[in-house]
Amino acid sequence: MSKTGTVYLIGAGPGDPGLITLRGKELLEKSDVIVYDYLVNRRLLSFARESAEIIYVGKKAGAREMSQGDINRLLIARAKKGKTVARLKGGDPFIFGRGGEEAEALAKRGIPFEIVPGVTSASAVPAYAGIPLTHRDVTSSFAVVTGHEDPGKEESNIPWDALAKMGTVVFLMGVRNIEKNMRKLMDSGKPPGTPAAVITWGTYPAQAVVTGTVGDIARSVKDRKGITSPAIVVTGDAVNLRKIINWYERKPLFGKRVIVTRAREQAEPFIRSLEEKGAEVIEFPVIEIAPPKSFKALDRAIGNIDDYDWIIFTSVNGVAKFFERLLKSGKDVRALHGIRIAAIGEVTAGEIEKKGINVEIIPGEYRAEGLIERFGKENVKGKRILIPRAKKARDVLPVTLGEMGAAVDVVTAYETRKPGRKKSEKIKNMLERNTIDAVTFTSSSTVRNFLSVFPGFRPASGRPVIACIGPITAKTLRDAGYRAQITASEYTVDKLAEEIADYFSTHKKQKK
Repeated sequence: MSKTGTVYLIGAGPGDPGLITLRGKELLEKSDVIVYDYLVNRRLLSFARESAEIIYVGKKAGAREMSQGDINRLLIARAKKGKTVARLKGGDPFIFGRGGEEAEALAKRGIPFEIVPGVTSASAVPAYAGIPLTHRDVTSSFAVVTGHEDPGKEESNIPWDALAKMGTVVFLMGVRNIEKNMRKLMDSGKPPGTPAAVITWGTYPAQAVVTGTVGDIARSVKDRKGITSPAIVVTGDAVNLRKIINWYERKPLFGKRVIVTRAREQAEPFIRSLEEKGAEVIEFPVIEIAPPKSFKALDRAIGNIDDYDWIIFTSVNGVAKFFERLLKSGKDVRALHGIRIAAIGEVTAGEIEKKGINVEIIPGEYRAEGLIERFGKENVKGKRILIPRAKKARDVLPVTLGEMGAAVDVVTAYETRKPGRKKSEKIKNMLERNTIDAVTFTSSSTVRNFLSVFPGFRPASGRPVIACIGPITAKTLRDAGYRAQITASEYTVDKLAEEIADYFSTHKKQKK
């Protein structure tokens, strides 16, 4: 009989994927099963193992999804099969997350469980809206209550008289009953002129805030489109501090939707850089990194590695695949002793240096032409040079080095191909509705593949802006009949994200 597994009740935080705890991330990475709710940011599922079973159980306000009893039975059943189960819940599992009910059900059936607290939306969402729950000069007390008490109760057990005296009151999931709740506050003595705010999709780039007073906030919400669940309501004088310390919505890319077409294996640093600047990133990888049909050429080169004077790496993928095959052959970095190394770009060079290998040449211009210029100062006549790279790539580097008298072996370390198109219809609709602010391209392949998926792509009214990582990518775009508004001056994703932010900041100022 298999040993009973453990269920971890994990708080996912309020939405921003950076707000999950280290313990929560660690458990997601090792779990066999992940059971998640509607309010969980799907980005967190990227921490799951490939073999993990991912189960969505809903819990969207007003929607018919899996019942709480069925969820409890699901957790128990998977644990009884010996599975490690991550029950991923928005916010904190014990703050209106029904985590207590799930823990109780597990305890009654003798299922081992642990609680992993999460960052609650009660404090995080107001913080992202520039509203502190307490402030020495404004308020020294706060309360958190549900915005929709169980309708099955015969009478409310919310102490409205006490809430009316509190400095700050937070109603979680409170937008649907906002008019009724504000009326109860006023009936209990809260002045109608008390500042109030409603925050929807807090901590997400889609965050929106409506401010007013306890007396008029319900009407303000009705007049404002898009203020729906998930939302919280905050009342109290601390709301006025938003005018001074509203930091999140002032980020340069806040509210901007940016498509990232880069391969999923490489996209994370770029996505992180854009999100730090406030962007809503839509992942649409149009390139998939795959092994070549055969490693024979690369393995043969590694088998004769002592014959080479130089190895040139043109990408991070080339570095990763080369060293994978080097280790598979029974060798390690010592086999490269005496061989000189060159790399296109600081990021590629950094991956090599992590392995304890010195990179002698990194061109100032991160493309083949920059490397050719540097090799012009070297005597490569009669030298043997190995270039492990993608199957399809520009030939200017090996051809020019050959013309300089070098013997160049170009071997395929990996291939790039088009992945599946599950999201293409969704992206197409967003492009047609003109709701995408920027499309980014980090290689010529991303340009070609994107345009093959959307042959009718035609930017309109300045949207979306097209951003390219460098002139080669921009030229591929230009040859296809399009123009890049942004071409990074330094060919790195961090610089590209920075220049996208600068572009939108400049245009925002011009509109004022």
